[in-house]
Amino acid sequence: MSKGGKVENLRDKISDNETDLSLCNLTDVPVKELAAFPKATALDLSCNNIVTLLPEFCSLTHLIKIDLSKNQLVSLPDEVGQLSSLQHLDLYNNKLVTLPVSFSKLKSLRWLDLKDNPLDPALAKVAGDCLDEKQCKQCSARVLQHMRILQEEVDKERERRLLKQREAEKKKEAKLREREAREREARKREKAEEKERKRKEYQAQVAAQAAQEQQKKRKEEKKKKGGPAQEKKAAKAAKTKGKSSLLSLLLRSVLLLLLTAAGVVAACRLTDLRKEALCVPLDRVVDDALTWAQGQEVVRQILRKFTGLRA
Repeated sequence: MSKGGKVENLRDKISDNETDLSLCNLTDVPVKELAAFPKATALDLSCNNIVTLLPEFCSLTHLIKIDLSKNQLVSLPDEVGQLSSLQHLDLYNNKLVTLPVSFSKLKSLRWLDLKDNPLDPALAKVAGDCLDEKQCKQCSARVLQHMRILQEEVDKERERRLLKQREAEKKKEAKLREREAREREARKREKAEEKERKRKEYQAQVAAQAAQEQQKKRKEEKKKKGGPAQEKKAAKAAKTKGKSSLLSLLLRSVLLLLLTAAGVVAACRLTDLRKEALCVPLDRVVDDALTWAQGQEVVRQILRKFTGLRA
């Protein structure tokens, strides 16, 4: 008997190497309990209300014979290929449409019944009838071969997808590398441009400093050359000015004496004083001096110099 879809006293359901759970109104398979009896290699789950098998069911790798006929199965788990010891599988009168491709891995399978299932037409044609032992064995062989072909196609499709994915990844990596290369080249170019700009700025600074130093040097040389010349010129100008001043003073003194003498001579000659004893010799001296001066070049130069100074 079962309660709530669970089997009570499973040991009582085991006879020899077979566990009989048929007609127990089961909706789930008691996988954990069944795993505790690995010597029970045959399992009868017929005439229950099982809709799906959990992946854990495929861990019962000790099972050789499984009867799941007259249930409500709509699919088998993808892990069904793990039942490596399975030789006999009865799926009569369920609601199966297809089988998982891992079904091809049931290499020990020798007997299969898929009658009264809404199978895919291609699968139904391959399965054929299972009216006797021979047909069920043939069904097993043909379905395994068919599922192997499907498995190969699935593997090829998976391989194509993987290849396509790898190619896409390679293209993506190539584009990434290309972008990184462009970025590195751009950074390299920017660094080179920055370096060139700094180099030009440095050269401009050096040239400016050199120009300033050269200008400063020329000024110093000009100052050094111009200093003595200016001093010499100034000294010469001062000396010339001194001589001119002395000569001017001398000429003025002479002129004053001459004017004084001229005044005396004029007084002697133009007034009644000419008859005086003082004027007679003075007139004579003046006449002699004028006669002498007219013959002297120096006096004429002094007079010209004096005239130039006054101008």
